[in-house]
Amino acid sequence: MFSPPATRLLSRSGAARCFTGRGFVQFNLQRFKSTSARSDDFDDDFDDEVFNDRKGGTTEMVSFPSQTDGDSATASQPVLLNSKAHAVGYLGRILNARVYEAAIETELQEAKNLSSHLQNNVLLKREDTQPVFSFKIRGAYNKMAHLSSEELDKGVVACSAGNHAQGVAMSAKMLGCNAVIVMPLATPSIKVNAVRTHGGPTVEVRLFGNNYDEAAGEAKRLQNDEGMTMIHPFDDPYVIAGQGTIGMEILKSCVSRPLDAIFVCCGGGGMLAGIAAYVKRVRPSVKVIGVEAEDAAGMTSSLREGKVVTLDSVGLFADGAAVKTIGTETFRVCNKLVDDMITVNTDQICNAIKLSYNDARVVLEPAGALAVAGMKKYVEENEITGQTLVGITSGANMDFDRLRFVSERADGSERTVAVTIPETPGSFRALYSLIWPRNVTEFSYRYASEGDAHVLISFQPVTTIENDFDGVMSSLQEDGFSCLDVSQNELAKGHVRHLAGGRSSVPHERLFRFDFPESPGALQRFLLSLDIDLNVSLFHYRNHGDDFGRVLVGIQAPESGEHEHDLARFLDTLGYRYTEETDNPVYHLFLRADGSTKEI
Repeated sequence: MFSPPATRLLSRSGAARCFTGRGFVQFNLQRFKSTSARSDDFDDDFDDEVFNDRKGGTTEMVSFPSQTDGDSATASQPVLLNSKAHAVGYLGRILNARVYEAAIETELQEAKNLSSHLQNNVLLKREDTQPVFSFKIRGAYNKMAHLSSEELDKGVVACSAGNHAQGVAMSAKMLGCNAVIVMPLATPSIKVNAVRTHGGPTVEVRLFGNNYDEAAGEAKRLQNDEGMTMIHPFDDPYVIAGQGTIGMEILKSCVSRPLDAIFVCCGGGGMLAGIAAYVKRVRPSVKVIGVEAEDAAGMTSSLREGKVVTLDSVGLFADGAAVKTIGTETFRVCNKLVDDMITVNTDQICNAIKLSYNDARVVLEPAGALAVAGMKKYVEENEITGQTLVGITSGANMDFDRLRFVSERADGSERTVAVTIPETPGSFRALYSLIWPRNVTEFSYRYASEGDAHVLISFQPVTTIENDFDGVMSSLQEDGFSCLDVSQNELAKGHVRHLAGGRSSVPHERLFRFDFPESPGALQRFLLSLDIDLNVSLFHYRNHGDDFGRVLVGIQAPESGEHEHDLARFLDTLGYRYTEETDNPVYHLFLRADGSTKEI
């Protein structure tokens, strides 16, 4: 079997570690050195080596900037030195990173469903299984483990409301140092409690300021006034090197198998820079591709402009990677080594969360699913097949209250159409018959006035039929229905679907809530059972994956005489459990416009 060439690195102690492709062998090179040689000479020789870059030329190895010997305020910032007197290669720092005292070597898991879906061999690097459910523990611990005893005695400070805070808290607990984690006042209690749980008695959570900038100002004050060391979430060489151990583990796991590309979540760029620094030094043929949210694409914009760009604003859905300004050091490394960047939207992130769950049975946080979302988009846009691709599932600290939103937006196959139908008996059922047998996931209708009615309907086209959605749209138009595809309309998806119709004054309207066993065709059977002579004035159905389907129906029927008996007889023979909601105060507040508000 082919053995990759060994890469040599000399440590400060004179011991060298040799990466052979099967692991690391440590041996002593002192006997090969002259008595007058210094370890710095070996570091200098090592840093002078060059390798082929992604453009086919050669580039100098990206150096590791050491901290200066200045005061603590200066030393807290990354120093971009390239001189041989101060620079040691990132490869060496990654090989010797102190991460495994706190972090674990995570599994590179085969994703069988994703592999089949994308027609590539997909592997997931399970960083969501770290002790803090995120890769952030690597960089935080490596940085803090390299602090002097004097610096540890003074304590550390960090500003974060996310995974970095938990990484710093756990690292402080393990190293026995004091830490202050500054978080904005509005930080959810679940995140505050998570930091306290991981940190223990040596960690103080300080809630300060109305936003991140004010909290960061307090952290900076603690750094300056009390001499605490700032632990930056990404723009620090030791943090970058700690995250780079992910790349080291991936290559170690792929020694005997092909590897074409690694997809990496990018916020400030620490993990992307670290992985690129290692992979491009050891196995430069492997592509390193960064993935950002479309509304927080700081690295993409910066690489395009050739300088660090500060975004005016960032979206907060993928809040773990929502950074206005990337790091200067992360930009320097990524600008030299990263092969490509790709951005994804909210729906693509939600879909990636679902796809990852199908394979790994883990609910990733939005930022943690960025790599999978980017991989899927990259494969589909470039028509890639038969390659080995790695996606890093970087975190699983999901807020529970986001799950419903994710589930609604996760299935990219759902299409939503606004349809105008005549306000006549039978048109509602005729519309549905043109959609059947496709799975209808939502149906919203509210009587407005005589003439036409407006319906919002969501359904899943048949994937085995080419251009099935276009066929449905054509059928609707041929039958005289005016229709508009609003599948990508954020107003429709985020708001109007919940507000469709609004208040209306409908004479003799009665409101009923029905429950029926959810199964394929259940909604169609319910519609067929409705008396065609009854005028339906309101209809709402949404499939949430429950055992029972829930439908809200408004029916025009006077509450007296023969009509009352006919309606009662119809409801009894329908065979579905129902509850009348005509006297519900919420109905009168939000769905009726005749001023007949009931007391709440």
